[in-house]
Amino acid sequence: MSNWKVALLCLFAGSLLSCGGGGGGGSVEEEEEADPPEVSLGERLFLETRFAQAYFAARGANVNAPGVGDPVMDATVTTAAPLSGPFRGESMNCRACHLVDELGDVSGGGVRTYADFGRRSPVPLREDGLLMTARNSPPLVNATLPRSGGFLLHFDGEFPSTADLVRGTFTGRNFGWLPNEEAQAVAHIANVIRGDDGRGRLAQDFGGLPYRVVLKGTERSIPADFVLPPQFRIDPETATDAQVLDAVANLVGVYVESLVFQQDPSGVFFASPYDTFLRKNGLPRAPRPGESPAVYSSRLRVLVNGLQQPRFVTPANGALKLHAQEFAFGEAELAGLKIFLAAPDAVPPSSAVLQQGGVGNCVSCHPAPDFTDFGLHNTGAAQDEYDAIHGAGAFVALAIPGLEERNAAPDEFLPPSPAHPFAKGRFRAVPSADHPGETDLGVWNILGNPDIPAPQLTLEQLLCSVAGTHPAECTIASLLPMTVALFKTPGLRDLGQSAPYLHTGQEDTLEAVINFYIRASALARAGALRNAAPELSGVALTGDDVTPLAAFLRALNEDYD
Repeated sequence: MSNWKVALLCLFAGSLLSCGGGGGGGSVEEEEEADPPEVSLGERLFLETRFAQAYFAARGANVNAPGVGDPVMDATVTTAAPLSGPFRGESMNCRACHLVDELGDVSGGGVRTYADFGRRSPVPLREDGLLMTARNSPPLVNATLPRSGGFLLHFDGEFPSTADLVRGTFTGRNFGWLPNEEAQAVAHIANVIRGDDGRGRLAQDFGGLPYRVVLKGTERSIPADFVLPPQFRIDPETATDAQVLDAVANLVGVYVESLVFQQDPSGVFFASPYDTFLRKNGLPRAPRPGESPAVYSSRLRVLVNGLQQPRFVTPANGALKLHAQEFAFGEAELAGLKIFLAAPDAVPPSSAVLQQGGVGNCVSCHPAPDFTDFGLHNTGAAQDEYDAIHGAGAFVALAIPGLEERNAAPDEFLPPSPAHPFAKGRFRAVPSADHPGETDLGVWNILGNPDIPAPQLTLEQLLCSVAGTHPAECTIASLLPMTVALFKTPGLRDLGQSAPYLHTGQEDTLEAVINFYIRASALARAGALRNAAPELSGVALTGDDVTPLAAFLRALNEDYD
């Protein structure tokens, strides 16, 4: 059911709070409402397992044959013992790495916000020997929120639109396709769309219509719930393979963009204990028109610190059914919120401030209400992982080429691509003891990479803005060193359904993440963190801050299902 209709039901019932407007418990029955046709078809395509290379290799043009048991789908990787894969007996689809409730009732599983349970996600085995993705699979809920400063997706900003990301995923390594098989992948996906007979189990859950029929959208027999708006229609029989893939990618993109945490009719989040605390205390829950998230967060800090008699949230205000915690926002959570919002008067903070602690400076990269600036920062996660394997100082000593040297030898330094299918990708790799010199440098792999033209203008403008240099002096060569280990800032809402954390998946708990930032900020102030985000030097936390800060972060949880 759409978020705004849930909210309206609650308002008609008398209060957002009585409806779990803080969180999950509800006194009003929610009636399921059908998704718009484009979202429904996008979800079906998101779940489709026949686009994968393993299916093509086994079935060829027989696109209505039974599924293929790709071994990578047998198990869902977790930080502990693996769990049975929900798509066992099939081949790869999007949902395998972006789960929701498939393992909700399984011991060791749970509900996810379109994320998985592993540090990295497994990929189909091919001749390149690759077994895992380079990064932790991020949750997709809230991942495509509107933002200023340019739209970029993936941890390294590789994709400038949701459709671009889908297109790259369907024809890329996650679906088992090697870089020199892109044309084959496009042709196969178009063949699945044209040849689907609508009789498969997945199709039956979505009206039992062949893809070519629902995409064309003109047959009178199509039920109203599945009639696509004209802008999404295409005739697969007359369209080119590339046009068919574009139509598919656009629809999956629309579906992904519909994945948002609960909002009221005005687009304001309301379902977490934190949101309820703001509402109970008359605090603003969103920026004013034209107000930036950073300015709003500063204003909120003043208001929160000025609360004389805060009204706390208790389980009487709601319930969290999918989290092992009460629906509450009390003294500990308020203390954590103040730490989260606290910013240093000077960077780096004085020794007195460092000893006293209580300055998270979190809001500099995670401003409310989205709790992300959608920007690019080096928090030290890549260095932390690399040094844990190769020894302290190893990442700082790592030889990283400049733009001219890098682009002159793409097979040596850059990730594989259709233009360079056998590139080593040594700087977009999971570090290991067996392969010294291999690590993940994030945005460094993308900026100025001639094989990846789509995001270049947005990346350059964003980085020039951060660097504060005149556009005439802001060159790719000068920007490249500042992209070492830069990764996109994730959102912090509902972290309880997306562990483990960081792009490396290194940390299992919120407390461990906070302790990581304590270590990273100390390294940054000492000049021992390579290309450190300047915001890190403003972090002044002690061990006493860990528990309240973690309590606040848990107060951002809500029941997403």
